Amino acid sequence: MKTRARMGFGAASLVLVLALTGCGGGGGADGGEVASVGKGREGGNSSAAPGASSEMAEYVEAKRKWVVCLRENGLDAPDPDAKGNVDFGDARKAKQDPKFSEAQEKCRDLVVMVPDSLERAMQPELSAEEIDRKKRYATCMQENGAPDFPDTDDKGFSEEVAWDSTSAGAKRAQRACGEIVGIPDDGSKAKG
Repeated sequence: MKTRARMGFGAASLVLVLALTGCGGGGGADGGEVASVGKGREGGNSSAAPGASSEMAEYVEAKRKWVVCLRENGLDAPDPDAKGNVDFGDARKAKQDPKFSEAQEKCRDLVVMVPDSLERAMQPELSAEEIDRKKRYATCMQENGAPDFPDTDDKGFSEEVAWDSTSAGAKRAQRACGEIVGIPDDGSKAKG
């Protein structure tokens, strides 16, 4: 499991940030265009940003509806940005506010997860070296006991397939291949 989590590099971080944002955490504003939502209104402008995909527009619109609900339930929630991020500032402070918890609970049916295709589109582009390293790691894992380990495509994304990371072969492969992605043989995280 450790290897899979580390292999995700920035993807895992992005998922965590977006999940916390969707659940009331402190996603940061990225300086993108801000969607406008008036208090007490459902929605607003339906396009997320010029040239945005319809999937992105739908996602941002869903986040707007969630923000409207939060506002209708007493929380002074900020507008989502062009990527659907909602910046609540200090997440710990916000979560301690009873208004925040109450509004979150009342609006939980409107919380949407980032669609997989948007998550991929929002990830930073990997360098040729990073893509090569991920491909070598996948091949090494497959050749050393984890034949079901997902392949890596030409952009550095892993196929979305289930693989058994707990099998003896997978653990053996993780020990043999970990250094390719910066995980020492003992399982502790490498420096750098």
